[in-house]
Amino acid sequence: MPRALGARARRAKTANVEQVVRFTIEETPEGATHWSTRSLAARLGIRSSTVARIRRAQGLKPHRVESFKLSNDPRFIEKLEDIVGLYLDPPEHALVLCCDEKTQIQALDRTQPGVPLKRGRSTTMTHDDKRNGATTLFVALNLLTGEVLSMTDPLHRHQEWLRFLKIIDRKTPRNKALHLIVDNYANPSSPHIE
Repeated sequence: MPRALGARARRAKTANVEQVVRFTIEETPEGATHWSTRSLAARLGIRSSTVARIRRAQGLKPHRVESFKLSNDPRFIEKLEDIVGLYLDPPEHALVLCCDEKTQIQALDRTQPGVPLKRGRSTTMTHDDKRNGATTLFVALNLLTGEVLSMTDPLHRHQEWLRFLKIIDRKTPRNKALHLIVDNYANPSSPHIE
């Protein structure tokens, strides 16, 4: 049966927790972005497993950084409210499509054909591939039905975006007003697209 901790041991354990939390949150070692488990253990004169256990118990992960970016668009709030409104309460007799594009998709292929799966043997493929250029994917998603309209093109200019808009116009019902939500794409603001 484990022995109960004495008062001195309990104070030392509490002090260790407080020090590890304080150093992890409030201090940065010289020449580093954060205290590693080993460097903090050496600084505090305790075992690295103790530092790791305390950080785990406290939910501290100093090696992980999440990033964000605030918009500098003066009309950001207005646009945000419009977009959320379209998603949550689309206008009657309207179709809301979320449009996006992915540029520089690598068209890859294996250098040799693989051997198919057989009983007792895994499928095989070569470790290397050959590049067949790049393409751009244009996509419009109807969140109500899950339907996706798409187009690929090796180029990425306003002409291709305009061609994709014409595809959307052809493939959507004429009796519906179209609302397109476009993310991170400079071509919609081109003077050629109104």
